[in-house]
Amino acid sequence: MPVARSVLDLIGGTPMVDVSQLSPNPDVRLILKLEGRNPGGSVKDRVALALVEQAEAEGVLEPGRPGQVLLEPSSGNTGIGLALVARLKGYHLKVVLPANVSIERRQLLELWGAEIIESPGDEGSNGAVRLALRLAEEHPDWHMLYQYANPANPAAHYRTTGPEIWRDCPEVTHLVVGLGTSGTLLGVGRYLKERNPKVQIWAVEPPAGERVDGLRNLDDGYVPPIFDQLGGAELLDRKIVVRPRESIEVTRRLLAEAGLFVGISTGAATAGAMRCAKQVPEGRSAVVVVISADDGWKYLSTGAWTDDLDVVTKRAENTIYF
Repeated sequence: MPVARSVLDLIGGTPMVDVSQLSPNPDVRLILKLEGRNPGGSVKDRVALALVEQAEAEGVLEPGRPGQVLLEPSSGNTGIGLALVARLKGYHLKVVLPANVSIERRQLLELWGAEIIESPGDEGSNGAVRLALRLAEEHPDWHMLYQYANPANPAAHYRTTGPEIWRDCPEVTHLVVGLGTSGTLLGVGRYLKERNPKVQIWAVEPPAGERVDGLRNLDDGYVPPIFDQLGGAELLDRKIVVRPRESIEVTRRLLAEAGLFVGISTGAATAGAMRCAKQVPEGRSAVVVVISADDGWKYLSTGAWTDDLDVVTKRAENTIYF
């Protein structure tokens, strides 16, 4: 492997691992795409780099010019990815962050030099979006990258994540991904459908009004603009609801049975994949690929692996885990 010129060159190219021991159907393989292996620790590194490079290509940002300010709402991972990119490229980043995220995410943002602007915790990621939009109007000299409406978000996955999956696992029959900004779903899903229209695209979302690692229920009052603009509803074959307790249970199983220390949104997505496997007709083989958004390091303070399951589930009502 050649020596990378920069840590930014290490974004992408993440490994895949078979976790079929969790499959309830012996004819269905479950495979995780481990996005936590990116240098900033999540799938959002791909998006962060793409958002900044697109702004540079359009002349909105000028590398090396002092005083440029980036603004972005985030419940954690996008902000962390942007903080890494902004630190290396010399931009000042302001992240609108819900007050009730895990302490590790706040610490990582600060370590990479981001300025945190708190939004009300009880408003979740939707509240962060509203505050960021208001700040963007009040400060037109700040550049809001706006992952929820920026086509560079799904384009990053169409250009990188999708081709990686097709290269490493061309036998894929189903893709299961958590529904957040919808960028991963749109980019990877469209790429795979173009290669094989029979590939099924499943999205996992929490129940309306509940939080699972920052995953989004589209009935909660905010639909990411890119989801509508890029035909998300037509691309999706199915949406399934996974509750917080089930997400935490499967997250623990991934550690206990597969040795994988992954974030709780991965538990949610894997739970959805297990349900998908159950519905594959008897005697028919399938390969279900799950996007594992990040690793578990940012969530140790939540007690998700160590505390009583009922306590952790209750805690999920007040803490955004993603």
